[in-house]
Amino acid sequence: MMDPSRTPLGQMLLDEITPILMLLSTPTVEDSCLKNGLTFLQMLSPFSSFNNIDVPVRTASDQPYRIHKFKLRLFYASDVRSPDLKGAKEHLKHVITEAGEKVFSELTSDEEEIDQHQQLASSEYRNTPSWFQLLNKELVRVVSFSDHEAFDHPVACLLAVSSKDEQPINRFVDLFNTNKLPSLLNDGAMDPKISKHYLLVHDNQDGHADRASKILTEMRSTFGTSNCLFLCINSTPDAPIKHEENPWAAFVSDASPSKDLGCFLNIDDISEIKDLMQDLSSKHIIPNMEQNIRVLNQQVSASRKGFRNQIKNLWWRKGKEDGADSLNGPMYNYNSIESQIRVLGDYAFMLWDYELALSNYRLISTDYKIDKAWKRYAGVQEMMGLTYFMSDQSRKEAEYCMENAFNTYLKLGLPGQQNATRCGLWWVEMLKAWDQYKEAATVYFRICGEDILHSAVMLEQASYCYLLSRPSMLRKYGFHLVLSGEQYKKCDQIKHAIRTYRSALSVFKGTTWSYICDHVHFHIGQWYASLGMYDVAVKHMMEVLACSHQSKSMQELFVGDFLKIVEKTGRTFEVTKLQLPVINVSSLKVIFEDSRTFGSPLAANTRESLWRSLEEEMISSFSAAKTNWLELQSKLVSRKNSQSNVCVAGEAVNVIIEFKNPLQIAIPISGVTLICKHSAITDEVRLDENKSIVEDDNDIDHFKDMSSNNSSILMSEVDFLLGGGETTMVQLSVTPRVEGTLEILGVRWKLSGTIVGFLKFELSLPKNIVKSRRKGKRSPNDKFKFMVIKSIPKLQASINSLPGKVYAGDLWQLVLELKNPSEFPVKNLKMKISHPRFLIIGNQEDIKSEFPACLTKKIDSGQSDAHANHSILSDTVFLFPEGTSVQGKTPFLWPLWFRAAVPGEISLYLSIYYEMEDISSIIKYRTLRLHYNVQVLPSLDVSFQISPSRLRIHEFLVRLDVVNKTSSECFQVYQLSSIGHHWQISLLQPPDTIFPSQSLMAGQAISCFFTLKNSSKLSTSEDNLSTMNVTSDVILVPQSSEDLLYDVNSASLVKFHHYERLQQELSDEGDLNTVDFLLISQTLKSTNNPGFSDPPRVMSHHACHSCIASTGPISWLLDGPQTLHHDFSESFCEIDLKMHLYNSSGATVFVRIDTSDSAGIGGHTNSFNAVQSAIPDNQAGWHYVPPVNELKVTTSNVLETQPGKALPLESASPFVWSGSSSTNLHLEPMSLVEIPLQICVFTPGTYDLSNYALSWKLPSKVRGDSNQTKLRSGKCQGYKHYLTVLQSI
Repeated sequence: MMDPSRTPLGQMLLDEITPILMLLSTPTVEDSCLKNGLTFLQMLSPFSSFNNIDVPVRTASDQPYRIHKFKLRLFYASDVRSPDLKGAKEHLKHVITEAGEKVFSELTSDEEEIDQHQQLASSEYRNTPSWFQLLNKELVRVVSFSDHEAFDHPVACLLAVSSKDEQPINRFVDLFNTNKLPSLLNDGAMDPKISKHYLLVHDNQDGHADRASKILTEMRSTFGTSNCLFLCINSTPDAPIKHEENPWAAFVSDASPSKDLGCFLNIDDISEIKDLMQDLSSKHIIPNMEQNIRVLNQQVSASRKGFRNQIKNLWWRKGKEDGADSLNGPMYNYNSIESQIRVLGDYAFMLWDYELALSNYRLISTDYKIDKAWKRYAGVQEMMGLTYFMSDQSRKEAEYCMENAFNTYLKLGLPGQQNATRCGLWWVEMLKAWDQYKEAATVYFRICGEDILHSAVMLEQASYCYLLSRPSMLRKYGFHLVLSGEQYKKCDQIKHAIRTYRSALSVFKGTTWSYICDHVHFHIGQWYASLGMYDVAVKHMMEVLACSHQSKSMQELFVGDFLKIVEKTGRTFEVTKLQLPVINVSSLKVIFEDSRTFGSPLAANTRESLWRSLEEEMISSFSAAKTNWLELQSKLVSRKNSQSNVCVAGEAVNVIIEFKNPLQIAIPISGVTLICKHSAITDEVRLDENKSIVEDDNDIDHFKDMSSNNSSILMSEVDFLLGGGETTMVQLSVTPRVEGTLEILGVRWKLSGTIVGFLKFELSLPKNIVKSRRKGKRSPNDKFKFMVIKSIPKLQASINSLPGKVYAGDLWQLVLELKNPSEFPVKNLKMKISHPRFLIIGNQEDIKSEFPACLTKKIDSGQSDAHANHSILSDTVFLFPEGTSVQGKTPFLWPLWFRAAVPGEISLYLSIYYEMEDISSIIKYRTLRLHYNVQVLPSLDVSFQISPSRLRIHEFLVRLDVVNKTSSECFQVYQLSSIGHHWQISLLQPPDTIFPSQSLMAGQAISCFFTLKNSSKLSTSEDNLSTMNVTSDVILVPQSSEDLLYDVNSASLVKFHHYERLQQELSDEGDLNTVDFLLISQTLKSTNNPGFSDPPRVMSHHACHSCIASTGPISWLLDGPQTLHHDFSESFCEIDLKMHLYNSSGATVFVRIDTSDSAGIGGHTNSFNAVQSAIPDNQAGWHYVPPVNELKVTTSNVLETQPGKALPLESASPFVWSGSSSTNLHLEPMSLVEIPLQICVFTPGTYDLSNYALSWKLPSKVRGDSNQTKLRSGKCQGYKHYLTVLQSI
């Protein structure tokens, strides 16, 4: 069980509700005591508390009990009075101010951290400021010596006279003069017959004690032996002594540490003082209080206890409850029964007889309530609650009494405010003792009052109640600390405000409560600045700089005040954790050049894996062992430097850093530069990987040294303005001038020209990497360490006239320019391009030709076979001519060709490999990497569709559809060329009919038709299966003398066409029945797009692998008369026909022809090959035959058939096939045969001769065919062929 006397409230009650001993002393006594730096009261105070006393006590009951702890409160008679409220308020303010000064001086630079787990097991005093107890005692003492409470009335009086005083007996009498006694005695609030004890004080430094003995004898004869006491002090000779454990230090608040208190009091003196106070307590005061309790109890029992007395008391007080309220009710003098009951209760409480005290408090409580003596009633209720607590009885009753007392005090208004505060403090301590901290915090709120400083203290104490509650309420703890700090600030208690706000930081730190964190840091910074502590102020103000969540006005306030504080320092402030701007360390990118060099920042930012795959073939040829450059470099670099990068003296190492402004306001950043350390070591690089260059983040002086001027390195400096919410990438460079080692430590910048920020580059491995795997991997920070080697040649390159924005199909002649500023030549140049579909390497003679004239056909030039010469088209490395060397100021030029193949963003990657003389033992070769981006806009959408001719077996109808996809550009469709195996193309209409306006406007679409025929001689011989490409050109504009054909066999167009064929390649590779088309167009001058170069520009559009064969390998044509006359009266008409069959495949095909005499074909046709006829009926007899000029060319499948309708069985066929009903043959590859057919017509009319079926079948394997899903057989219906037979006249 809890022992109430051991709780903080119990200790407070045993210290504050104890008997008071009133002191009256002569000036001589005070002078003797002052020799020791003490007053008479201070000299006795350390010995007025007894923790090991053993005194038997018997009060109202016959059963005695023992007191083991007792304390006397000592007061001069002049101090036994109610404190002045104004003076008490000033005194409390002084106490709070002193506590703030003391605690503030003890604060460390770091915020106090609250461990949420340890705080629950710690005591209250461990987590709350110690000055709270001192302040609470002072608040309790504000209402001391009130007339309605007897525990502050003196129980005895000690009169002290010195043996040196004249007429000491008279002095004793004069001391107890009425004028010198407290008002409580003079006003009748307490019994003037107070117990008096006479003390004769002898100063041994004044002489022998003989005179004192005589005076003592006279005193005993006058005042009685038991009431006279004797004390000798200052027994130490003239040389003062120093007490190791000074008992008076805690009782002298203004004593300096160097002052020796009690310096003339030896051990005997101290023992004599102890004995004096103990005898006074145990032999006089306690027995006297016992006697008074017994006498008062008898009087109370006789007048108030018992049924008769109670009825009498109620009758006498009848009607008083209807009277008007007053502060104290009727006046009660010391001899009234109400005052005697109160004295009895308070005496019993001070002597630990809580049962007797409680019974008397209950008895008097009703009287005060009836008399409407509310202050006295509240005081009794207050004591009842404390008695319940000390006797460990009903907690509910104790709380009820404290609540009732507190509310009653508050009803009294301002006169009861101080008593309400005391009651509330005792109530709070009572709840704390019961671990009801949350309820205790509520009581603190209720006693805040209107005084701001008083409210601040109570709010702070309430916050600690939330901290100590279970579970801890940390948010409320921090929130009420902030409220308390605000109140402290209003009272100019800046140091207390800082202390509470800093304590609140322990809660808000590391949370997402950003607004309150900003509020706390900002105000702490302001308050520190007001105290002149600018360093600490800047530290806190820096925490609110990156306040992206705040409004723009708040951001301006934060940044503005921060800069003002920095300016007040009178110097350039330097910090290592400046949060503005935000630097993304994880996105740091270090770009340097070893064997790899870069022609532009764009190339440097490209993935390394892409460059390695592009350069693998070039670099692998350098080493006979086929090692890559990484393996080669690791062999040449010493083991100590294997973890370092290699850079070249005179070549910059770039670091790309992301700076972000989290605010909505612009911030100026200046002087951004790298912090580097360079050691000019030529014999051996000494990089200590296990020791950091900067050992402490706070070592600003070291950063200063690193960023100072160093002649061996050259660093760039950048200034920029970061707009609100802007993120920018800043490239900083450092260029080592001599060999040695280089380490990039961090970055330095200046904010608004007043504060310098430093950031150390520290990268860590991902947490998910297993420790055992880390041993074999490089540290992320190794990328900031370099070994600097001597200068070696570095090639420079650029592609002249490469456009940034083009239209799809654009052709450009470019020039690659190479320069070598070094005096040492480079040799063995190689080059490889990532996308030869867009960029190809030209011939050296193209450098002197003009564009686009170099693409036109030369007069009297023969047919070029460039399309057939595939040996020049290679995806491998391009080797510059042997003996090519680049050195000095003269640039080396080589032609390139660019074609915008498809719309979109095109990224072109070029890598140039070159070797050097034996300049360096580490780097033997280098690569120059180039990267360009080109935006390609849509231009012309070109499509082709091929249909077989019904008139000739080797002719096809080609439909060209062109759509202008641009919004403002006009194009001229200039030339169409066919590229294929002996295929020739020709116009069906003149050019001016196709393009009347000579151009294709923006958004315009047009279609035109061409004839495509095979010019080769058909034969079954294998020798004619040539794969030679033949080109045929058609100009699509009205031709003039100045217009020339573009040579599609020129090297550049042939290469581009080759890569287009690879890009558009079909699965049936090697099929000879395909044709390619190349459409050349030109742009007309437009003023709407200033981003493009001036026209004319040449554009090529490639359509590859256009199939001229049907889905089957057999094509045929039924040949015969269309109209003839015959006399049917003599006989039927026999007509001879021929069927021409052509095998377009590379294998022998089995063909079968089946004829049917009926008008419809009864056999089932393949759904893949059969399509519906345009004529609804397919019956024999007369039909309308449209004229030839009304026929329209349609884009239909070569296997288009007409299933027709079957005639009724009873109908007679008007014609029959008189030849064989089925013909079988094997058709050789690429061969043409004629099959004779014959029909017999029995009546005049127009007949559809499509009632036959052709079946074909390929062997299991076809030469050059790798597509296993291709059809191997099929059945096709006959074509429409109309024959008109007329009766001859």
